[in-house]
Amino acid sequence: MNSDIVESFAQMVREKGVDKDVLAGIIEEIFGILVKKKYGEESKFDVVVNMDKGDIEIFLERVIVDLVEDPNSQISIDEVNKRGNEDELEVGDDFVEKLPLESFGRRLIILAKQGLNQKIREIEKDIVFNEYNELLGEIVVGDIYQLRKNDILVNHNKKELLLPRNEQIPYERYKKGETIRAIIKEVKKTNSEPLIIISRSDNTFLRRLFEIEIPEIYDGIIDIKAIAREPGERAKVAVESQDNRIDAVGACVGMKGVRIHAIVRELNNENIDVINYSSDPTTFIQRALAPAKIKKIDIDTHNKKAIVTADSDQVSLIVGRNGVNIRLAMKLTGYEIEILREEKPFEEYDEDIELIDIKEELGNDIYELLINHRFDTALEVLKAGPEKLKEIEGLDEKKIEEIIELIKSQFEEEE
Repeated sequence: MNSDIVESFAQMVREKGVDKDVLAGIIEEIFGILVKKKYGEESKFDVVVNMDKGDIEIFLERVIVDLVEDPNSQISIDEVNKRGNEDELEVGDDFVEKLPLESFGRRLIILAKQGLNQKIREIEKDIVFNEYNELLGEIVVGDIYQLRKNDILVNHNKKELLLPRNEQIPYERYKKGETIRAIIKEVKKTNSEPLIIISRSDNTFLRRLFEIEIPEIYDGIIDIKAIAREPGERAKVAVESQDNRIDAVGACVGMKGVRIHAIVRELNNENIDVINYSSDPTTFIQRALAPAKIKKIDIDTHNKKAIVTADSDQVSLIVGRNGVNIRLAMKLTGYEIEILREEKPFEEYDEDIELIDIKEELGNDIYELLINHRFDTALEVLKAGPEKLKEIEGLDEKKIEEIIELIKSQFEEEE
């Protein structure tokens, strides 16, 4: 029975990767509990486990007495003599005997195995937790094995990783069996298995991809100073070269864009702007707002605010589609950016726009009102100005402002 028990425990060591000495300590603890259950909490004993020999020895120590009052802690001198008192022990001496495992009975042995299995499960959970906790922020590669309504389960070295909806790249399609790359975002202890959360939307994932694809970043020749990202849509990465001979942006983009394209493909065609970092806020903000042309930037370093002055035809470039460009610029630089629009003189517009061409944008009712009041082109409306447009019945100040903004935006798109 001894060797069978130890062998079953040794098999756990091989399968679970538990340290042999740790397991021996657990066995000692579990069998110590058995002794206490049978001989009481105050019993004196010693459990010796030899994993190499596959042996468990349990020794119980009791005091030799004439008359036994507590059989758990005492043994009679007559009983000792019956067993063969080779050491000539006397009343008052300690008697140590080896207890056969069979003496504990089947029920207690099963209890020991259950206790050990529970301990092993706890150790296994700790091993998994520590393994992935050390991988925080690192890329792992796994296989998608289950698609849920919101979450995706990924198999990595027979461990289950969770890719929640908020850590996925929006609109990215996933298929069962596909290989996927992500970073270890968080590891949590739970009552069951550790919860390992991975991410493809975190900024660190983009940083690690740059390190993989661009050797100069991995080697520390080029530093990533800041990252701003709206996953699946656009990202801005500020880089700085530690070697004046190396162009940081050029190295990141690569010959014919081959390096950056590899990252873009991994991120479901997310647009990535790589810019040169500058410690000067004005220069940094100007680069972050590219490709828009800025006329002036007023910086409030104390409150981390910047007022950007630009021609009205540049505002749409500064803001970007759905405001993404300016949001990323603010995240990247750490400055709150306010836009001050300078109106472009009418004579600087190269071409006029017929109102019929923007009828859909204006709406049929507004278009008819303007046409009926002899406004045929966009420039005619702008030159008339708010005061003249107020004379048109059915147009209030708010609606006039909306019309003028809409027409200006059409000129900006033409640019």
